[in-house]
Amino acid sequence: MKSALVTGAAGGIGKAVCELLERKGYKVIGVDSRAASGLDYEVIQFDVSRLRNGDSECKEFYEKAKSFADGRLDVLVNNAAVQIVKSVENLTTADWDVTLDTNLLAPFWLTQMFLPMLRAARGSVVNVSSIHAELTKREFTAYSTSKGALLSLTRALALELAPDVRVNAVLPAATDTPMLLDGFKDNPDGLKELGSYHPLERIASQDEVARAVFFLASPEASFMTGASVNVDGGIGACLHDPVKR
Repeated sequence: MKSALVTGAAGGIGKAVCELLERKGYKVIGVDSRAASGLDYEVIQFDVSRLRNGDSECKEFYEKAKSFADGRLDVLVNNAAVQIVKSVENLTTADWDVTLDTNLLAPFWLTQMFLPMLRAARGSVVNVSSIHAELTKREFTAYSTSKGALLSLTRALALELAPDVRVNAVLPAATDTPMLLDGFKDNPDGLKELGSYHPLERIASQDEVARAVFFLASPEASFMTGASVNVDGGIGACLHDPVKR
């Protein structure tokens, strides 16, 4: 049986990816910093921002993931992320550390960690970046920087790991994750307005992003590596007037 490891697996896009992979016949190993229960797939509670430490907890995580995958890994989905929204004046060293450790370095360390298994399976890595990698707004400096760097990492890994392992990225725009919807729970009109900014006049569903991830991970995308796929409802093609000060 093919296997897949997905970070940020306990909710939002990660959960949708895990459920789709399961339906497609993959053995799914989820990873999340939060405890998870009641899911149809195994979830290892582990904070991927700790990977650069290389301590005994990291080694224990690797052995557990390898065991759950039965020593085979066909797909690695780097989905875990943190988003800190602050002005430049208020960003701290701690903010940058957790953002880069989670959004950029964890995908690298995980790819390096599981590379022998991915090579043996001629597998695939899918990095979940963001529209903020290319188009951003104020107070997203740390997040957009990390997601832009993740695209560069995707291209670099794609070249170095070819032809054995394919590496691609998905760039979602606003998606109906619990985190986003919770931010609009007292402002339903604001959520509707957010959807109207997109040419398709709505935000993405989690399943729509998951299907793009699955496509890149699957043999259907066998001649794609180093690519970035926008799942943005056309908003990336919009031209807006400059922000007035």
